[in-house]
Amino acid sequence: MTDNPKILVIYFTQTGQLKAIIDRVLAPLQGKADIRFEQIVPVAPFPFPWTKQQFYDAMPECVLHRPRAIEPLKTSADEHFDLVVLAYQPWFLSPSQPVTAFLQSEAGKRLLKGKNVLTLVGARNMWLNPQERVKQYLKDAGANLVGNVVLVDKHNNLVSVLTVFRWAFKGQKEASGLLPEAGVSSADIQAASRFGEPIARALVTKDWSSLQPALLKLGAVEINPGLVVLEARAQKPFRFWAGYIAEKGGPGAAERQGRIKMYRTLLILGIFTLTPISAISAKFAVIFKKKELEDEVEYHKGVSLR
Repeated sequence: MTDNPKILVIYFTQTGQLKAIIDRVLAPLQGKADIRFEQIVPVAPFPFPWTKQQFYDAMPECVLHRPRAIEPLKTSADEHFDLVVLAYQPWFLSPSQPVTAFLQSEAGKRLLKGKNVLTLVGARNMWLNPQERVKQYLKDAGANLVGNVVLVDKHNNLVSVLTVFRWAFKGQKEASGLLPEAGVSSADIQAASRFGEPIARALVTKDWSSLQPALLKLGAVEINPGLVVLEARAQKPFRFWAGYIAEKGGPGAAERQGRIKMYRTLLILGIFTLTPISAISAKFAVIFKKKELEDEVEYHKGVSLR
């Protein structure tokens, strides 16, 4: 037996990037805490690399929060943990389907009830709406969100779109041609170990209220105000297309494939023609709605739910 604090890590990853982030963040806790890993496993696995049609076919259920089923968890809902680390990726401005399935499940709710939870996000760049949804799920489960760490791709929006498409459809994270490495940079992943010390301190002192301020001092959450505007604008079209496609059946239904192709085409056109215009208008919003955006940024850096 050991008196070390107990940490449960719940995560889903296709590429392994998120597991690498988890390992670096928790590296300073090795030997100081008992860490158990619980990987979420979909009953019907998602492909990787994706075909384009499979990728976009996953969008409606992400946005409508109708995930495919997952395998039962190995961890008992009655087991004690001092901290639960919930690590996830956003898909289509929503939590990934496997993580949503866990958060919606009765087993997940029982496991999270009364627990202190740290969310750990690995994202391209837009993660605010997914985190709001996760906060709500955690609140509904009776969990206590005590911290949030976010690692993102720091390249500009269009470059990160190109590299994530290369990664998703070809399985290539490495830099090639004029394009940089996809996803969170290797350097940022390596540097993520700095977040382990305040987590270790909170486990010892039980002063969870000080954790997020300590993490923020280390740069745990950095937010581009322009992306706050862009993400807010993108939510309505995503919801429209999710409902429009889902009217024609569930995942893989032949009847909805035409609408998925239409959505796919319009999304790509929108990204490469409207994104520069949206970026300019977002800059004006940053100027003329400065106080409002500053308040939004401060809110999203925290762990409260409004």
